[in-house]
Formats: sequence, C-alpha cells, structure tokens
Amino acid sequence: MSESSEEILFSAEGGVGHVLMNRPQALNALTYDMCVAFRRQLAAWAEDPAIGCVVVEGAGDRAFCAGGDIRRLHDEGRAGGSYPRDFYGEEYLGNSAIHHFPKPYIALMDGIVMGGGVGWSVHGGHRVITQKTLFAMPETGIGLFPDVGGSFFMPRLEGELGMYLALTGNRLKAADTLAAGIGTIYVPQERLPEVLAALRAAGPRSKAEVADVLRGFGAFPGEAELPAYRARIDRHFAHDSVEAILDSLEGESDEWAKEVAKTLRTKSPTSLKVTFRQMRQGAKLDFDACMRMEWRMVNEVMRNHDFYEGVRAVIIDKDQKPAWKPASVEEVSKEAVDAYFAARPGDELPLGSAG
Repeated sequence: MSESSEEILFSAEGGVGHVLMNRPQALNALTYDMCVAFRRQLAAWAEDPAIGCVVVEGAGDRAFCAGGDIRRLHDEGRAGGSYPRDFYGEEYLGNSAIHHFPKPYIALMDGIVMGGGVGWSVHGGHRVITQKTLFAMPETGIGLFPDVGGSFFMPRLEGELGMYLALTGNRLKAADTLAAGIGTIYVPQERLPEVLAALRAAGPRSKAEVADVLRGFGAFPGEAELPAYRARIDRHFAHDSVEAILDSLEGESDEWAKEVAKTLRTKSPTSLKVTFRQMRQGAKLDFDACMRMEWRMVNEVMRNHDFYEGVRAVIIDKDQKPAWKPASVEEVSKEAVDAYFAARPGDELPLGSAG
C-alpha cells in the first residue's frame, strides 16, 4: 500500500509505516500541507493493527529535514497572512502526536537535522544518526526560539547542555549528537536501506524489538568532542540570566569561552532572553504544556521585529548583519519577555491541560 503527494510520501509494508519527506531540493523543509498530511497519517497508523512501527526519513543525501519553510513564513507573516499561524499550529500538534504515538517511532536522522526536522525526530523513541548527521537548533540567530518541543527535550539533556545548545545554536556532528543523548544509535549511512528492509522483515511490535533490530546495525561513530567541554558548559550556563552567562564567559581567559560569548553576542537579544526563560520553564512542564507555551511564544514572535530582520539578514539578503531591536540583552525588558509567555484566552493550542 502506498499513498503520495509531491511533498511527502507514505507507504506500508511488512508492518512498517514509512514516511518520506520529499523536498530534497529544499532540504526537506516542512510546509503546512506536509504537516497536515503527516498528522493525519500518523493518527491512522496509530489505530491500524497492521502497523507495528513507523519509520521517518528524508529524500536525497543532504538532509533529514532542515526545518520549516522559513522564507515563506517570513513573507506571509510580513504581509499579515494566516499561513504562519496555520503552519505552526499544525506543526506543534504534529510534534505532540509524535510524543504520544503508541507504537515505536524510528527517525533516520541522516544529514541536516534542524528546526522542524528536530521536531519530527527527537520525540520518537529511536533516533538513528549517521556519519552525515548535523544537528542544531539555530533559531536565536533568526529572531526565533528553539520550538517544536525544544522546551521539553532540551532542558532534559544532561546538565546545562540544553541551555548551551538553545542559546548558541551550535551544531553537533554524529559522535556529539550521540554523546548528547539526542541520537540513540549510530548506523553508517550506507546501511540505512538494510535497516528499513530488516524492520519490514521482522515486523517489530515493541520498542525492545525495534531496538534489537537496530542493534544489529550499530557502529562506533568516532570519539566525541563534546565531553571535553561539558564541565565548562555546566559552569557557565547554570547562571540565572543571560547577562550572568555572558559575564561568566567574558570573564574567562580561555579561547573557548571567548568564542561562545562572541557567538551569543551575534544572536537576537530578545530571542536569547525569551529562550532562557523558555528553557527554565520547560524543565518544569509536561510535553503538551510546553507546546502550549510555544504556541503563545511564536504568536508573539510573528508580531515583532527580530524574526523578520533575522530571516532577511541570514536567508534573504545573506549579509549576516541583522539590526536587532533592542540591540543588546541589557536593553530587553522583563515586560517585553513577559509578553511571549502571556496566556491567550480563546486562542490556546488545543492540547491537554493549561500550562
């Protein structure tokens, strides 16, 4: 059985539901229609006794999924269109559907995994990385925040690693993605077709059975670099404000701390302070409450300056010179940050209990 549209393909064989994001020319960036089709199919497979597990992957050899279609979100948001609200609402409902999916969910995280691609992978129980995996949540660099459930999974990484990745947007290669606990197993890219074939042959019905199949393909990704920096990450990013983190980093003499501070100073100051609060609050919330919070946050993002300026500078004009407003973290007021977290009576994401 198979169904297809131009942007996303679904098939079922051997008890395995298969999802292929099919926009390789756009690094499999998500669109509203893809999110709608995906959530509808996932709901059907959840109820289908013939489906034992679901595998998700991206077309081409460059990306699992590089995120949402940011250019379209910019253009339609700037014009006052409804597309951003429609897209983010559907995307966030899909993230929750993955988190609550009652069957094993396997993401083949080959190539670039950023933004929306993170949301379609990290909330599943099996996260397969390859030598080409490149993971990041770079949203603070475009005036956004690490959404798609970043509020939930990032604070739950070991120590202050989630805060570090959320604020800096730094990229992780394969070994570090595994060391961070974001990936669950490393499989060489060339063996991914064998993984899918083995799952179809085995028809697994439990997380343990899927793990047994995957274990047969597991390999060593090489030595991770991240552990060497973990103590410093935990020390600097445990502070109680972005300003304190910057003071801590800028008070050090080592090159690593200087470079991290320099990186942070290039990000949207508003995004940094909003993301800091998001991480701290998300650590105390359940998954659906995190998604409700992110819905409030993204609506405020679409009303303000920095997202449009960040996308202009990074994606449209590519001058890498965003003019953030305000221009420094010290100028971002508590009241401005509060607005991103304010309840939206009559306009909350329809998930679970209020968060």
